[in-house]
Amino acid sequence: MILTFMAASVWANAATTVSEADFFRSGRRMIQLEVPENMKLTGQTPSGAGAPFRVLDGSKELWNGGEDESFEVHPNGTHVYLVSETAENTNWQSLKWEPCKSSKTEDKKKKKVVLRGKAGAGGKATPTHARESGSEVLNLISYAMRHCRSGSAVTIELPKAEYHFYPENALCMSLYISNHDQQDTLPVGLPIAALKNLKINGNGSTFVFHGAMQPILLMDCEKVELNNITIRHDAPYYNEGRIVEIANGKTTLEFAPKFKWQVKDGRYYLMGDGIPRHVQAVLAFEADGRMVATGKPGDIGWSGLCERVDEKRVRFHQDASAHGLKQGQVLVLRHYGRPCPAMVLYHAHGVRLNNVVFQDSQGMALIAQRCRDIQINGGGCICAPGRLYTVSADATHFSNCAGNISVNGALYEGMMDDAINVHSTCLQIEKEISPTEIIVRYMHEQAVGFEVFAKGERLQFIKGKTLENHPQLVEAADVEWMDERHLRLTLKSPLPPGIGEGDAVENADWYPSVKFVNCTVRHNRARGALFTTPQPVLVKKCRFIGSSGSAILLAGDAQGWYESGRCLDVQILNNTFDHNLIQRYQFTEGIISIYPMVKQPQEQAERYHRNIRIEGNTFLTHRVPLIYAISTEGLTFRNNKVKFDDKHAPMHNGQPYVLQYCDNTTLQKL
Repeated sequence: MILTFMAASVWANAATTVSEADFFRSGRRMIQLEVPENMKLTGQTPSGAGAPFRVLDGSKELWNGGEDESFEVHPNGTHVYLVSETAENTNWQSLKWEPCKSSKTEDKKKKKVVLRGKAGAGGKATPTHARESGSEVLNLISYAMRHCRSGSAVTIELPKAEYHFYPENALCMSLYISNHDQQDTLPVGLPIAALKNLKINGNGSTFVFHGAMQPILLMDCEKVELNNITIRHDAPYYNEGRIVEIANGKTTLEFAPKFKWQVKDGRYYLMGDGIPRHVQAVLAFEADGRMVATGKPGDIGWSGLCERVDEKRVRFHQDASAHGLKQGQVLVLRHYGRPCPAMVLYHAHGVRLNNVVFQDSQGMALIAQRCRDIQINGGGCICAPGRLYTVSADATHFSNCAGNISVNGALYEGMMDDAINVHSTCLQIEKEISPTEIIVRYMHEQAVGFEVFAKGERLQFIKGKTLENHPQLVEAADVEWMDERHLRLTLKSPLPPGIGEGDAVENADWYPSVKFVNCTVRHNRARGALFTTPQPVLVKKCRFIGSSGSAILLAGDAQGWYESGRCLDVQILNNTFDHNLIQRYQFTEGIISIYPMVKQPQEQAERYHRNIRIEGNTFLTHRVPLIYAISTEGLTFRNNKVKFDDKHAPMHNGQPYVLQYCDNTTLQKL
C-alpha cells in the first residue's frame, strides 16, 4: 500500500533493503516511504549498473547520488520518495531511519500560518520575472511542508499574476496514472506531496506550464484546498485551424499565431509542448463553438500530409467536404496520445478545488485515483479566449475512489470526452493457484500499476460473461506484486462457487457516492457524464447542451477498459437536455444510455444496473432515443417534459425508448 509502505518494517535503527518488487508496488521508478517522527534517512546506494538515484521529500530534491555513495537526508514532510532513473539495480545498502540530532527544539504547537507571495510575482514585465514566479510558488510549498509537519494549518496567499513553471525546475517523479500512457518518469511542474491542512489562494492567478511535463500532482495529502486558479500551457497542445478553402480534393486551414506547428517532409506536426507529434485525427466545430452535427463518429482520420502555404496557412492533401465539412468551420488537429493529465490526485483525501479552471491538457484535466472525499465548486474546463476546445479526454476522472465526490456549479466545454467519469477498475482472474490464491491481471495498457487492492480490503467477484456480481465478498489476506500487470491475491476464505479463471475482481471497499449538480456541459465529444458505482448518484439541475454523444452514460465492463462498479441507486432530476446525440461515438445509443458491456445477457440471473429514476427533466431534442438500456432493473422515466423537433437527422428510427433485457420498467407515454 503506497501510503503505509514499509511503515511497519522500517523503524529507527532498523536496516532494510528495497527490491524490484517494491517498484511494482509503488511506481515504475519510484518508491514511497513514510517518515517516522523526528527521523532522518541514511544509507548507501547500490554498486554497479543502475545505481544512480535521488531522494525527494515531495516538494524538492534532497539528495542526488551515484554508485556506492553514502547519504543522509532530513525530510520536511511525512514521506520521502526514492527515484531510480533506470530501476535496474534496486538493492540499497544499510537503508535506515535514525534519530535526528538537532540543536533546535521543534515547535509542536499547532497554529495557523499564512505565507505570502511577493507582490507582482509572475508579472509579464521581463522573462526573468516569469521564470522566478514559479520558483517562488515551489519555495512556498517547501516552507509550508515544515509547518504542516507539526500539525499547523497553512495558507499560501498569491498575488493575482501569472506564475510560470519550467522543466528545469520540475521535480522528476515516477508513478502509474490510470487511463494515460505509462511513462518511466515525469517532470512535475508543481508537486504538492505529503502535506496536510494546506490552502492555496490564487486570487485569480494563472499557472502557466512550459514544455513537456506533468503540471500538478497532489499525492499523499489530506485537506488540501486550491482556490481561484486557472491552469494552462504556454502554447496549446492541439491546434485549431479555420477552413478557408476546399478545392481540388485539398483543404486549406488558417492558424492563429498562438498555435505552434511545423511542416517537415510534407507532414504537419503539432509542437505545443516542444515535441513533434503527428496529427492523427480532427474534430470539427462551428465558429460559435458548437460541434458539427455529422451524425457520424466524432473523430475524422487525418493523415497530416500537407504543404505550407505561408506563415499562417497550410494546405492538407485531404478533402474535408467528403466528411460533410465546409468553409468557415474550425478543425481541431489532435493526436491520440495521453502523456499526462493537467492535475493528478493520488492518495489525496479531502481535496477541495474552488473556482479552479483548466484551459488545456494532453490527457484528462483532472484525474483522481485511490482518493476519498473530493469537492469541486465552480471552475471547470473553460475555453481560453479565441479557442474552441479544452482537453483531449475527460474533464474529471475518478478511478477507484471512495467517500463522496461532489461537483457543484462547474462549466465543462470543448472536451474530447466526458465532463465526469466515475468508475472502479476490475482485474481479470488469470490463474487459480488454489481455492485461496489467485493471480489477477490489469488488462488495459493504460490502466496498470496504480493501486486497486490492499491487504484487509474486501473483494467483489464478477462473472466475466454475464457481469453478475457474486453476493459473497472475500477479504484479501495478502496482496503481492509480481510485476506491473500481475498481482498474487491470497484470500482469507475460498473463492466463491462458480468464480474462476476468466472472471474478474474489483475492490468492494472503494466505491464513491456522487453529486453532480448545477453544472453545465456543452459542445464536447463522447458523453456528458459517465457513472459506474453502486453508491448513490445524483445528477440534478444540470444543463447538457450539444454533447455529441449521450448526455449521461451508465456503463460497466469486464472487457476492454475493465471499468466496473454497477449502479444501484441513480437519480437524474430536473436537468435540461438540449440537443445531444448529434454524433455517434462510443456507447451513444440514447440521450441517456444505460449500456454495460454484457457478453451473455440472456444468461443473467440478475441485471447489472438497478434503481434508476429519471424524473422532472426537460428534453429538447431531435428524434433520437431518450433512453437506451441494456440489463437494467427498476428503470423509471416519468414526469419529464419532451419536445421533439427536426433540427438534426433522426437516429435509431426516432424511437424514444430502446430497451433490451430490462425488467420492471416504468416509462411515461409521449
